[in-house]
Amino acid sequence: MLAKRNDAKSFKEIMSILIKDVLLNNKSVDIFIAENRIKKIGEHLNVQPDEEIEGKGKAVLPGLINMHTHSAMTLFRGYADDMPLERWLEGKIWPAEARLTPQDVYWGMKLACLEMLKTGTTTFVDNYWFVQAGAKAVEEMGLRAVLAPPFFDLFNAQKRKEAIRRTEEVFQESRGFNPRITFSLGPHSIYSVSEEGLCWLRDFASAHHLFIQIHLSETKKEVEDCQKKYNKRPAEFLDSLNFLDKDVLAAHSVWLSDNEIDILSKKKVSVVYNPSSNMKLSSGIFNYAALKKVGINITLGTDGCASNNNLDMFEEMKIAALVQKLDNPENLPAAECLEMTTQNSARFLELDIGVVEEGKLADLILIDLERPSFVPGHNFISDIVYSAQGSCVSDLICDGKVLMREGKVEGEEEILAKSAEVARDLVTR
Repeated sequence: MLAKRNDAKSFKEIMSILIKDVLLNNKSVDIFIAENRIKKIGEHLNVQPDEEIEGKGKAVLPGLINMHTHSAMTLFRGYADDMPLERWLEGKIWPAEARLTPQDVYWGMKLACLEMLKTGTTTFVDNYWFVQAGAKAVEEMGLRAVLAPPFFDLFNAQKRKEAIRRTEEVFQESRGFNPRITFSLGPHSIYSVSEEGLCWLRDFASAHHLFIQIHLSETKKEVEDCQKKYNKRPAEFLDSLNFLDKDVLAAHSVWLSDNEIDILSKKKVSVVYNPSSNMKLSSGIFNYAALKKVGINITLGTDGCASNNNLDMFEEMKIAALVQKLDNPENLPAAECLEMTTQNSARFLELDIGVVEEGKLADLILIDLERPSFVPGHNFISDIVYSAQGSCVSDLICDGKVLMREGKVEGEEEILAKSAEVARDLVTR
């Protein structure tokens, strides 16, 4: 448990914060936060905050954004490794997920939020079961999230009817979620959702102004099967349904043809690069240079802990950049990599986050510069992407609330113990 301040306010109850003498763009500044926004940035601010954080020896960054994960799969970390995607899903993951309960998801989500807090992520995009239980965990942990109930119909009319009912039910309940939590739609893929299901999701999203997140062209087999079934590649098939637009987030997007890349660009679809998962499941290598060339908004995600196996966006940035340099060392420079997990992601989500500026939402992380990985300090952004690990984050603020102070998160011991107990029970149930 975190120690309380002398006036008995907990960190989550503090209404204004002053971060003193912190490094921002190589300059020492004070940052004043009131309610949930950055009110003032400057030198030696004359304000009276509820809480003061000493920033000397630290740098400030916007909170990182994980644009594709299945958070409660923390429960399956290390459970199904070293196998291809189809066997991984059908032989291990889907059968285990069939045994999930809301309580399982609640603790799996709490564990995920704890891991993200500890490694600098303040916002994440998630697609997983029992959204209501996940939302409760997110609300308690204080992060931002975009949550989607998975939509599968497996080309079965009755399953489609049930998936539609469940989606509509969760959508209605989401109106009562905390304002930090956004509802979205989550069709799994073109190989698990019928044309009728995809069209219903397209129309429901349009009617209610919702984001859609979908796995797209993750494997070569997915593409080959789609060509056999529809005589089109996956993005071409979705385009033929008028499914693609600026509110669609396409995860993986590894096996894209030049024509598909042009389609995604014209439709203003954003994509998520998932390098660790793609390598671990031998899915393929994301063509960053080709997508960047046509102006596609590229973001970054870890995927779930069963195929990564962690939620550390610092590690993901390094792997993302290094994979792209196999052909050309100038591909995906460090600054672009950091933008993928901050500004580019915020652009898709249409949130006032992703940069440290006056007026923006107060989602910030402090980086401890007094670590070997930041010495000698020639280039801070390069050190962040190529040298740092998530453990360099000392403090985290989300929505104007201090959620981690000097590496400590309230209630972390209980979360670690309970989630381990739930996970062991789940896989032997």
